[in-house]
Amino acid sequence: MTRALIFPGQGSQAVGMGKALAEAHPAARDVFAEVDAALSQNLSRIMFEGPADALTLTANAQPALMAASLAVLRVLEAERGLDLARDVACVAGHSLGEYAALAAAGTFSITDAARLLRTRGEAMQRAVAPGEGAMAALIGAELEDARAIAAEAAGDGVCDVANDNGAGQVVLSGHRAAVERAVALAQGRGIKRAVLLNVSAPFHCSLMGPAAEAMREALAQVRVAAPLIPVYANVLAAPVTTPEAIRAALVEQVTGTVRWRECVAAMAAAGVDTFHELGAGKVLTGLVRRIAPGAAATPVGTPDDVAAFPTL
Repeated sequence: MTRALIFPGQGSQAVGMGKALAEAHPAARDVFAEVDAALSQNLSRIMFEGPADALTLTANAQPALMAASLAVLRVLEAERGLDLARDVACVAGHSLGEYAALAAAGTFSITDAARLLRTRGEAMQRAVAPGEGAMAALIGAELEDARAIAAEAAGDGVCDVANDNGAGQVVLSGHRAAVERAVALAQGRGIKRAVLLNVSAPFHCSLMGPAAEAMREALAQVRVAAPLIPVYANVLAAPVTTPEAIRAALVEQVTGTVRWRECVAAMAAAGVDTFHELGAGKVLTGLVRRIAPGAAATPVGTPDDVAAFPTL
């Protein structure tokens, strides 16, 4: 077994996430307490009890998802004897999940990861005025087809490929009018389905430039250590191993494409045959099963999942 740990992104949050784990395991409670202290906010209460609209706020959802993921990791280390350097070949995360992956690999402390994600969420929300941006998912689209549609739809606005999620799912992001044109174009290009997404801002497109600069400044202020194991960066679909490369990749990620399909394919090509999605939900588990059908993929987020986690 050659394992990778993967960490979910925004959209996987749900009220109640992490609650059962915290009730069952002191190691999980410690993570949530550290994040609460880092943010001077009882974020864990919002995670466990809601309300859902508070958890969905970008500035809350991003550190909350990281906390849920790192809580699972700490419990696996404490209860199942997982040793990251010994037992795991590499890590990766989808969008904000890349911060969880880096914290897992020792690049960031949990406190710094929480504060960076709070900054990231707030900066992304501020970058574009409400209503000016949009995102849309093209279902049944190949990347090159999506790029062609985005380029045609952009006109004098912005329409970029935000996520190449694999399994025929590509997400576009940009000015609302341009993204709406892309949805209309896709319907006549043999795309199975094209739908506008219920999001608060157009993430991972060039309109996020102000947020990228905010993250450049924030990342310059924190300690960034070399990771214990390779971390596959979203924008490179390849490992980053030095603090300088990590900072650069995280800044570029704010406006760049999340190349998730290529990340999973690269990990599988490097010999990974088992993927564990740590934290909330199982979105990435489903994507991995379609991108790398020869690999095993399982979500790990509950006490029962932890108990079933295979040890070496």
